[in-house]
Amino acid sequence: MTQEMDAHMDVCTPAFFETHATGGCDAPDPIFIVGLPRAGSTLIEQILASHSQVDGTLELPNILTLAQSLRGQDRLSGIGNYPEVLKTLSPEKRLEMGEAYINDTRLHRSEAPRFTDKMPNNFRHIGLIHLILPNAKIIDARRAPLDCCFSAFKQLFAQGQEFSYGLEELGAYYRDYIRLMAHWDNVLPGKVLRVQHEDVIDDLEGQVRRMLDHLNLPFEEQCISFHENRRSVRTASSEQVRKPINTDGVGKWKSYAKDLQPLAHALGDDLISPDDLSLILSE
Repeated sequence: MTQEMDAHMDVCTPAFFETHATGGCDAPDPIFIVGLPRAGSTLIEQILASHSQVDGTLELPNILTLAQSLRGQDRLSGIGNYPEVLKTLSPEKRLEMGEAYINDTRLHRSEAPRFTDKMPNNFRHIGLIHLILPNAKIIDARRAPLDCCFSAFKQLFAQGQEFSYGLEELGAYYRDYIRLMAHWDNVLPGKVLRVQHEDVIDDLEGQVRRMLDHLNLPFEEQCISFHENRRSVRTASSEQVRKPINTDGVGKWKSYAKDLQPLAHALGDDLISPDDLSLILSE
């Protein structure tokens, strides 16, 4: 995975996006919510899906499937042709791919003009998303590293998320995620809105207005009362988003601090506060 993220950074440079400035489907419909599992993406989706102009869908597999198809025949032995193959996509091909995404996801939508795609792992494919859907909006759901990683570690996911079953792997993956998102910020400035989970807890209305401004949507009060939305939620956070905003998930890792030294070492002291690091290392 680290190798693939490095490849994205090598291919998707500012010069690359300058030479691929045209093409793709100009539909503004999709709102991609990306990040790591258990980082608050379901909460963001629930907030946005409470807006009258936004349909909440699922963790749609379409972008991951497209990326997998671009890997070519060598995909089982490594990263294959992807993302290097992005250099060869013509404007017409990228238009075709973008239109196919819009058409293929239509069955998950109702009548709203916008819709969410809350597949967290799409953070790895922001370059591809921008090439085929240049007007799509992207929100990065970010959570404090120890809370995020511990929550993922204790969650038995239905499938995938293999990195979440080892503390060292979790720390390394979190660092790679931070590194790749910083790259997207650099090469596609303003493309991604970062929403910190702790900020949503501290100032719900302010963060809701910030997100809606990014999406060019008017403020609607029902986004604040997101917990009253009875839409189907099929992620591990389904129960949490039925409750008003709260701090129940903050700092739970501290009860297990003595067992989290491998995670702390993998994250590095630049991602952990001195007080938290001291708590872990002193156990």
